[in-house]
Amino acid sequence: MGKEVLIALQRLGVETIAVDRYDNAPGQQVAHHARTITMSDPTALRALIEAERPDLVVPEIEAIATPELQALEAEGRVRVIPTARAARLTMDREGIRRLAAETLGLPTSPYQFCDTLAELQAAIDGGIGYPCIVKPVMSSSGKGQSKIDGPADVQKAWDYAMAGGRVSHGRVIVEGFIDFDYEITLLTVRALDTHGSVQTHFCAPIGHVQVSGDYVESWQPHPMSPAAQAEAQRIAKAVTDDLGGQGLFGVELFVKGDRVWFSEVSPRPHDTGMVTMITQWQNEFELHARAILGLPVSTALKSPGASAVIYGGVDATGVVFDGVEAALAVPNSEVRLFGKPESFVKRRMGVALVHDADVEVARSQAKLAASLVKPRVR
Repeated sequence: MGKEVLIALQRLGVETIAVDRYDNAPGQQVAHHARTITMSDPTALRALIEAERPDLVVPEIEAIATPELQALEAEGRVRVIPTARAARLTMDREGIRRLAAETLGLPTSPYQFCDTLAELQAAIDGGIGYPCIVKPVMSSSGKGQSKIDGPADVQKAWDYAMAGGRVSHGRVIVEGFIDFDYEITLLTVRALDTHGSVQTHFCAPIGHVQVSGDYVESWQPHPMSPAAQAEAQRIAKAVTDDLGGQGLFGVELFVKGDRVWFSEVSPRPHDTGMVTMITQWQNEFELHARAILGLPVSTALKSPGASAVIYGGVDATGVVFDGVEAALAVPNSEVRLFGKPESFVKRRMGVALVHDADVEVARSQAKLAASLVKPRVR
């Protein structure tokens, strides 16, 4: 995802520096400059920013020392996208949930934060109940997230959350289960108009399927009632207005009939939004780049379409991909291989994209195309 943002920025004449926690990360392969540091280390992060003196810092993952970004921004040393406060709040489930539910009064699932296994059990017994969802307060792409159906699952869910958190500090959120009809991502863009004022734009709703909290397919547009869509936009605007700044946000929402609940928000392009690479005239990465730079944006849909994840399938370094020619023979298909240097069985290594006038056809064809790509050890 960072790689696509870098490409979008470079097309608009921006000099880029890709920073990651390991060498030869996808973004580092295309950026003008590459740096490798532990981004959760505030000293290392400050030293890098003071040495490089960038005009903009664009966070793309959760494991960043966001309090240090706030300090640097307050000192006037750098502009953080969308703001350092937004980066800190949204990369911590506790911060963003308390903002949405307690400050803004938006509808959310019932929740509690827990620091120990005993607190987790007490929260469930004290009102959250079964089934429920447990997540680390800081993780990405569903890592560490699981559903608890009964007492026998609690220990396993706690252990999984501890292993899946990006920054291990033993704190989780447990959420009451909402009986929703579907969940969507509403890509929300805060961009400048011709008068220099921030305006909010919405992409067509994106439907998606998650397995253990991890996105496996998405499609756009997802049908919604006018009332539900209006409520989704109201919630998304309330959250993003409070976070402020410029850029694209991925707002995740649960929907049942005309009712909508806030789930999470990312202050950057969203994994489910990769479908926009084939459905929109300006995809989510181009929208983010344009909004950051104060340029005009358009969220117009080009065609209905779908995306499906290509998994690594093997634990290996330096895999190659068989079946790409077969995947690209699927009508109206495209394939994006991310270039990650190391593969894991369940690591996302690419995505298949298909456009079609019928979104259900696009979904079926995208899954077919993805299934045809087979990573293997070189």
